[in-house]
Amino acid sequence: MKKITVCRKATFNAAHRLYNPAWSDDKNDAIFGLCNNPSYHGHNYELIVAVTGPIDPVTGYTMDMKVLKDLIKLKVEDAFDHKNLNEQVEEFKTLNPTAENIAVVIWERLRPHLADQLGLEVTLYETPRNFVKYSG
Repeated sequence: MKKITVCRKATFNAAHRLYNPAWSDDKNDAIFGLCNNPSYHGHNYELIVAVTGPIDPVTGYTMDMKVLKDLIKLKVEDAFDHKNLNEQVEEFKTLNPTAENIAVVIWERLRPHLADQLGLEVTLYETPRNFVKYSG
């Protein structure tokens, strides 16, 4: 059976602070540097959501891109865009919002809404040169 990967790109702007409350300020500064700014800092995140699966012989789709677009908007863009991740996104009230953790949270928000036979990979660019990938 032929499989293909379809991808949708999205962006969101968000602020965060990398901080471990169990550590001293000195240790947080040593580990997280400028990303530990108590007043937070922001990124223009770029997200690529990749869905892999068979091509439906009737529709020719692996997944309807409009459905994927709407899902990303609802579960990611509406929830994260122009937000302080630490304070306004429930998952990050107890989870350090590193790029790695943000990618996993996005994957976990999207995965339940995809058919079981479809694979999912999330690529999150925090900067044009720094990015992470997560596929479950």
